[in-house]
Amino acid sequence: MGGNPMRRITATVLCVFACVALPASGAQQADPAAPDAGQKKLPVIGPPSNVPRTSDPVVVDGVLTDQAWQGALRLTLPWEVNPGDNVPTSIQTVALITYDERHLYIGFEAYDPAPQKIRARLSDRDTAFSDDFVGVVLDTFNDARRGFEFFVNPMGVQMDLVMDDVNGSEDSSWDAIWDSAGSFTEDGYRVEMAIPYTSLRFQKSEAGQIWGLDLIRIYPRDRRYLLTNNRRDRDISCYLCQVGKIEGFEGATPGRNLEVTPTVTAIRTDASESLGADLEQGNTDTEAGITARWGMTPNMVASGAINPDFSQVEADAAQLDVNEQFALFFPEKRPFFLEAADYFVTPLNTVHTRTIADPEWGGKITGKADKNAIGTFITQDDVTNLLFPSSQGSSSLSMQAESTAGVARYRRDVGKTAVLGGIVTLRQSGDIPDAQNGVNDDPNVSGGSDYYNGVAGVDALLRPIPAATIRAQALFSQTEYPAQVAGAFGQPEGDISDTAFYGLYSHDKKNWSAWGRYQQIGTDFRADLGFLPQADIRQPVAGYEWRWIGEPGDWYSRIGVGGDWDLTEEIDGDLVERETELWTFVSGPLQSWLFLGGGVRDRAWLSETFDQEFLNWSIEFWPMSDLYLALNGGLSDRVDFAFFDPADEDAARQGDELRWSIFTRYNLGRRVRIDLEYEQRTLAIDEGRLFLAALSQLRLAYQINRRTFVRLILQHADVERDVDLYPDCVADPVDCGLTPDVSNLFSQFLFSYKVNPQTAVYLGYSDNRTGADRFLDGDPNTPGNQVTFEQTDLTETDRTFFFKVGYAWVR
Repeated sequence: MGGNPMRRITATVLCVFACVALPASGAQQADPAAPDAGQKKLPVIGPPSNVPRTSDPVVVDGVLTDQAWQGALRLTLPWEVNPGDNVPTSIQTVALITYDERHLYIGFEAYDPAPQKIRARLSDRDTAFSDDFVGVVLDTFNDARRGFEFFVNPMGVQMDLVMDDVNGSEDSSWDAIWDSAGSFTEDGYRVEMAIPYTSLRFQKSEAGQIWGLDLIRIYPRDRRYLLTNNRRDRDISCYLCQVGKIEGFEGATPGRNLEVTPTVTAIRTDASESLGADLEQGNTDTEAGITARWGMTPNMVASGAINPDFSQVEADAAQLDVNEQFALFFPEKRPFFLEAADYFVTPLNTVHTRTIADPEWGGKITGKADKNAIGTFITQDDVTNLLFPSSQGSSSLSMQAESTAGVARYRRDVGKTAVLGGIVTLRQSGDIPDAQNGVNDDPNVSGGSDYYNGVAGVDALLRPIPAATIRAQALFSQTEYPAQVAGAFGQPEGDISDTAFYGLYSHDKKNWSAWGRYQQIGTDFRADLGFLPQADIRQPVAGYEWRWIGEPGDWYSRIGVGGDWDLTEEIDGDLVERETELWTFVSGPLQSWLFLGGGVRDRAWLSETFDQEFLNWSIEFWPMSDLYLALNGGLSDRVDFAFFDPADEDAARQGDELRWSIFTRYNLGRRVRIDLEYEQRTLAIDEGRLFLAALSQLRLAYQINRRTFVRLILQHADVERDVDLYPDCVADPVDCGLTPDVSNLFSQFLFSYKVNPQTAVYLGYSDNRTGADRFLDGDPNTPGNQVTFEQTDLTETDRTFFFKVGYAWVR
């Protein structure tokens, strides 16, 4: 390998940031009223409403009788913006807003003509989105890019999110520390919120500030009504650019803005060495860690962690991975990485922090100054996870080798809603240890040389006219794998580099949308800190959808029809997939949603190109206020990716796939929630059924009070396969990699007590049970000799006891 890879990556980093940051000189605070080419038809927002300051104390009890509320700003929510299109509402809602030097206070009086129909239950935070609730969206930088969302149901249950209007998404995994309370009244309910400035980010200013404000009320009955104080124009593609304004907050300060959270975690795992063997008691591992967050300024935050608590008490939702080509995606849940996570989002998934498995320490700085947003973090990881993508599938490797990972992100606001950005990621490790005692997942991988991966690129969001959105990104990567890793996984040896490109144009109007997208991921492009499981592809997509919006009194809320076409080819032009799809949907009574779609595709696999047809459906509705049902399914031709014929290595086949699932949620009273899901997938050919895969999941939660709950999770997966229909299994039943039957059962019991998201106590137990058919005897190459298998029942393979406590010290 010629030259110093770190030097080349560093040079690329400097070039990217120089190009992107060049316009930042002389930056001033974003002015939403300033002219912006191509944006002259954005809505004209009226003058800001002044928020009075209070010197009276506020007790957050959901009653709204404190003296401070008497002089508060009063606003109403007169508009229904969904399902109606800016329809005046008869449901009365009043919001009260005031502040002092440490808190923003918001109160709601939500009147209801039928208060007995109010939906409200005790639940864990961020789980009450199907209830009645009220809340606020705050654009504290007044830049129409990012907002903080705070919602509360009538029983005081909190929900908080980050609104990312640059990428058009909401993230409920963000958690802030704030106070709330709710109470029922004879004619509705009241809610009270106290949001400390330490939980917000805003521009540093001695004078008053102007913030964007959207007041929200969700009113779920026969339909799920969204009420607000702002009209919304569906011919405009941005959301925060349409909200109203409030001003005030003179002297608002986050104080020291210091949050220190020490944690202690104790875990003991008992495991068996082989299926059916007795469990051997493990040692109790006790670890102490500390995480600190310091608001250097009201808009810039530094955080760090030593031996951080990255253990997860929330089990990932199980997924079926039978006959799948690519790695499954799992969302991030760890608090350290969730801080300002939206800053690191780009059109291509360049940063996905679940790739960082077991960090020893981490440091992070995020924030915004004027029109410039930055985010950077660095971690030391005890595990190095690698994902090897290709056009037809992906493989992975987890190595017990230390690696250092770093990400730097810069974003510059341009005009009213446009954004230019740059990103750099880098991960590297020293010598890879030999494969022994489970050090590496693959026994063929022995010790090797250094590993590194670096990615650098630029991206942009433009809105040349209000209804149009243009997104673009260009990336360059440079990678080197140890020779043994490259050889074991069919990767190029030595220094490899490649590029990736993404472009999207979408045009969204009230009654129709049209879009075109193109992405190209180079053969040797690797983003090892992101999630891009497919490479060596170029893919154009084009689509169109028409919608009818119901008027008050109509039986439907929305009806739509649409279609798209996409083509996926390898970089050298070989076909991967060509698909044409049409669909229709309707939403209406009982909060119902019905979808039906289908199409045709050409699918290439190995030496074959298959003609395929497919049909997909989805139905969801609330037959009762306490019961939600969703049914999804599909029928299609699908390639059998597990098929292998020793006599013809290029042979391929496809079968008929049927997949369906049912999900139900039942709220038993105000404290119990039951989630039950069943999913099944089968693939069959003329000779018989190749496999049946089923997944059952149960979540049963009892909420003792707002802070305390107990929860049971059961996940059962079962795969039944006819190995006689696989030529390689007939030729070599031991080494074909398939067994007739595999079954797994995971269970977890959790007790949780939360004062706030960081101050919490968890006590839990989990175990895994496995059953599988094992080869016993028989020589399939001897005529008349019978191959036999032994079927084993579900047997406990491991069990874990865990305890975790954390305390957030905030100043």
